[in-house]
Amino acid sequence: MRKIQMVDTKTQYLAIKDQVDTAIHDVLDSAAYINGKAVKDFSQHLGSYLGADHVIPCANGTDALQIAMMALNLQPGDEVITPSFTYIATTEVVALLKLTPVFVDVDPVTYCMDIESLKKAITPKTKAIVPVHLYGQAAPMEQIMAIAKQHNIYVIEDNAQAIGCDYTFSDGTKKKTGTIGHIGATSFYPSKNLGAFGDGGALFTNDKALADKMAMIANHGQSERYYHDVVGCNSRLDSIQAAILKIKLAHLNEYSKARQAVAKYYSHAFSSIEQIVIPATADYTTHVFHQYTMQLKGVDRDKFIAHLAAKDIPCMIYYPVPGHLQKMFGGQNNQHLDLPVTNTLTPCVCSLPIHTEMDAEQLAYIVEGVKSFFN
Repeated sequence: MRKIQMVDTKTQYLAIKDQVDTAIHDVLDSAAYINGKAVKDFSQHLGSYLGADHVIPCANGTDALQIAMMALNLQPGDEVITPSFTYIATTEVVALLKLTPVFVDVDPVTYCMDIESLKKAITPKTKAIVPVHLYGQAAPMEQIMAIAKQHNIYVIEDNAQAIGCDYTFSDGTKKKTGTIGHIGATSFYPSKNLGAFGDGGALFTNDKALADKMAMIANHGQSERYYHDVVGCNSRLDSIQAAILKIKLAHLNEYSKARQAVAKYYSHAFSSIEQIVIPATADYTTHVFHQYTMQLKGVDRDKFIAHLAAKDIPCMIYYPVPGHLQKMFGGQNNQHLDLPVTNTLTPCVCSLPIHTEMDAEQLAYIVEGVKSFFN
């Protein structure tokens, strides 16, 4: 049996090795390493796949969030609402720009932004909402957009974990996550569902003025070479990564189906174990399972993880400390925030290996390893 990994990027590469190697050599032959043809081609293909009018590639997902907030001209002291139960990058850039992060709770079933918690958090200082499509399914965007419109608030979708996910509106129309808010932001970190062989990110929007401004900010604030209209940064997706991503984009739906098959296998196997709460999918969204994250009830999580580790089965905790309790935000007196779901989930969630290259032998071994803990 192959060694079990949380994400097996090497085996995925081997399946498309000839295409990837050729694409890399084509970039090397062109010597257009920055903003070359490969970047433009990938951006166009990604826009077509998502149904987004404009795609602005950048260096990583964190930069994408920062560029989005810069483009919206948010000012120090403006409040930005984000879930606490997510990766720190979502709120790190808020603090970096001297904005004020406002943490809200998540839904106990989907782990995405809770609507009632969002409503309570809005103040006259609220300028942006950043819903996170956590673990691979969508936040309740139709409701979020209605609330944002009512209060004249921008919405930036953090789509780093859910690229390829479909959102269905109440009238039956569908959109890809990342294209519903004013701006979408994603990461191409190697372990993502659409992962590069290094760092990378992108922004999406259907607003040309916003797209032009974000492209300018990502390139030192230049409207044309050596003419800098706004304060920007240096955030570019290099041509080699773009060439690789274009190839992998053609397989993204196939990759999503492979992840969904793994999740279905796990959920069927664990549905009868009372101490495990398997992940659920809301009726308005598909789930592309960036992570397979379950809850352990009445179980010593550390002992469970140690039990799996002894069998060479990795198991991860995403995320052991919620944003509102991180030391970087210690000066905000967040300890007393009313986030009951976040506080309940944090000590009991854990994630099993899930990726596109898992085989039947590995899955059976993992399931048996989990079940043996409860026998």
